[in-house]
Amino acid sequence: MNIAELLSKSAQRRPEHPAVIFAGQSLTYAQLNRRCDQMAWGLQQAGLRPGDVCVLMMPNSLSWVIVYYALAKVGAVVLPVNFLYRSEELRHIFGDSGARAFIGHGEHLTYAGPLLAQMPVIDLRIAEGQAPAGFRPLSELYQERGPFPAHPAQDDDTWAIIYTSGTTGLAKGAMLTHGNLASNAITVGDMRHTEPQDVVLGVLPLFHIYGQTSALNAGIHLGLTIRLWEHFEASEVRAAIEELESTVFIGVPTMYNRLAELAGERPLRRSSLRFGISGGASLPVEVLRRFEGAFSTTIYEGYGLTECSPVAVENPYGRRTKPGSIGVPIPGFKAKVVDDQDQELPSGRVGEILVQGPGVMKGYLNQPEATALALKGGWLHTGDLGRRDEDGYLYVVDRKKEMIIRGGYNVYPREIEEVLYQHPAVLEAAVLGAPHQDLGEEVAAVIALRPGAAASAEDLRGFVKERVAPYKYPRIINLVPELPKTSTGKILKRGIKVQV
Repeated sequence: MNIAELLSKSAQRRPEHPAVIFAGQSLTYAQLNRRCDQMAWGLQQAGLRPGDVCVLMMPNSLSWVIVYYALAKVGAVVLPVNFLYRSEELRHIFGDSGARAFIGHGEHLTYAGPLLAQMPVIDLRIAEGQAPAGFRPLSELYQERGPFPAHPAQDDDTWAIIYTSGTTGLAKGAMLTHGNLASNAITVGDMRHTEPQDVVLGVLPLFHIYGQTSALNAGIHLGLTIRLWEHFEASEVRAAIEELESTVFIGVPTMYNRLAELAGERPLRRSSLRFGISGGASLPVEVLRRFEGAFSTTIYEGYGLTECSPVAVENPYGRRTKPGSIGVPIPGFKAKVVDDQDQELPSGRVGEILVQGPGVMKGYLNQPEATALALKGGWLHTGDLGRRDEDGYLYVVDRKKEMIIRGGYNVYPREIEEVLYQHPAVLEAAVLGAPHQDLGEEVAAVIALRPGAAASAEDLRGFVKERVAPYKYPRIINLVPELPKTSTGKILKRGIKVQV
């Protein structure tokens, strides 16, 4: 199926229901579908053809949503890109993807604009807002014509190329099909207990696969209203939770932490939050408990990767949730924990998490060797270490590459981070390995304290030392004003420099 069918079916079922609200503007499902048709006619007339790769590089907006589904109707391949990327990141993505079209925002062309001037193959250039020379204004593409006959995409036709921010080397383009993304959106949408009047609080960037699937595509499939923001502002989200009748929040741990902090400063007047979904990184149990208490709700933590569209595992609805666990495989998916020879391990043992299911990518663009390695034996090798309990619930221990080996002992940073988050002065923490001449690696913690809180490195070291084995506690502790983050709000460990 063409993923645009998620929209057209909801437009038939709930034509007058608000689909997307952004910056004071609102479109019903019928209006949104019509605008996408009008844009699809314009893109086709501009020369875009089925299979053409089109860069989509804009902040969250109504236009982002319209262009996304319009590209699907045309049969193009969408390449969502972070609008904050700089020249070298863009040079690799533009060149590797074979893109021939670009749609961006006039205010975010500082780096993309000069680069495109060197790439004549990308000959269709469109900009929203102030369009510089060589760019067609996006607003001129809308054509007042009837329904657009959507391209008859097959389930295995590539729909999106999403470049993963690998820990080493250049980013790889995961090829995700119409079937991958549509099935993942339908599955997670149907398994979450929503009501027709629920409002999805869309704070995640849509260029990221988590926001695309869990907020946009799943919300559109269900015919819900998506309240969209350009970026996350804790005070604005809190106000919406207080004011709206029934809401669903989909975010990353940093967002939950900031909302919980805000609620600690001033308790909520009321909470409309029916439930929250957390993904993108491990959610510290202490943050989960503070948020659930402050907002009178339940957080369902899940797990996935760009390479599986992205949700593969989530705490189940109508069943017990386990704090600290990512849950169980979602319908259609399987997961197992294996050793270095890909042999499945019994419950309680730590190994690499492998997943299999309908959301798993076709492969990496132009990377047959990396594809074969990632999909060895028909299972996606996640690179994450985890364990399964006796009830089948999975727990992420850490990234395989982030595990610290201190004097021959394995130390999992997440375990130490969980302890640090229990300290009342700690706002955010990242634990990583620092080179050590004798031990190989030493355990280091980089910590941001809550505003107005006081704690010394020695205080924090002692706090952890009392709670873990002697080889695990951090000998090195750096206190910093804040930790670097990705565009989705995840703590960016590779951006942290430890002061030894």
